[in-house]
Amino acid sequence: MINYWDDLQAIRRKRPLVHHLMNYVVMNDAANVTLAVGASPIMAHAREEVEELAAKADVLYINIGTLDDRWVESFILAGKAASRNNVPVLLDPVGAGATRFRTETVLRILDEVEVGVLKGNGGEMMALAGVAGMIKGVDSLGEASPEIAERLAREYGVTAVITGPRDYVSDGKRVAIVSNGTPMLQYITGSGCMVGSVIASFMAVNRDFLIASVEGLVTFEIAAEKAERKSSGPASLKVNLIDELYNMKPSDYEMARVELRG
Repeated sequence: MINYWDDLQAIRRKRPLVHHLMNYVVMNDAANVTLAVGASPIMAHAREEVEELAAKADVLYINIGTLDDRWVESFILAGKAASRNNVPVLLDPVGAGATRFRTETVLRILDEVEVGVLKGNGGEMMALAGVAGMIKGVDSLGEASPEIAERLAREYGVTAVITGPRDYVSDGKRVAIVSNGTPMLQYITGSGCMVGSVIASFMAVNRDFLIASVEGLVTFEIAAEKAERKSSGPASLKVNLIDELYNMKPSDYEMARVELRG
């Protein structure tokens, strides 16, 4: 039994601080969806302050979307500070597999930081599992599988979250398949990055990261389904999505389509 509503209410009561090292493309939208679910976002990537902020946060969300050497240093400094202070870390390997620099950066973070959740699209996650040719820029060219999620979870000691037409989540022992969402999300830049903000918010109140990941996926994707009914296209979908996240109610979770194994 997943207590979606109880944990969403816990977020709204506690207003956990979610420290984002978020790419420039999605920074504003990620902050807005974090606020809409009830958490408190801060977007800070300067190496002069990331250790201090990460140590004080409730969750650290590392997103490598707009990558350069200075950002990499901030990722490592913040990640290590979070790990030292028992702050959970979510890593989004944006574009892993597209270039050697991106793939090597992700592998370095996984090696040096205690990552709790590794979340990416099918192409990115398959690249990290050794399956080449499934990523174009930051877009996935294929859907992964529950087996890929299990393999990544065991190899890197994380909860692996693979987003796509169906989402696959595994901690190496259990598997969850989430079938909510709408294809229109693919026309909103950074929708995957935004769902990471929602997952991170649930990680602040539930240290079972498989369950927290499912809660974040389901909350975001049900809100997207409801938003689509009111929208004429991607632009209005994004606005309505933020409103629907803010207005979530207990009965909305009756729409959840989740299969749990193990």
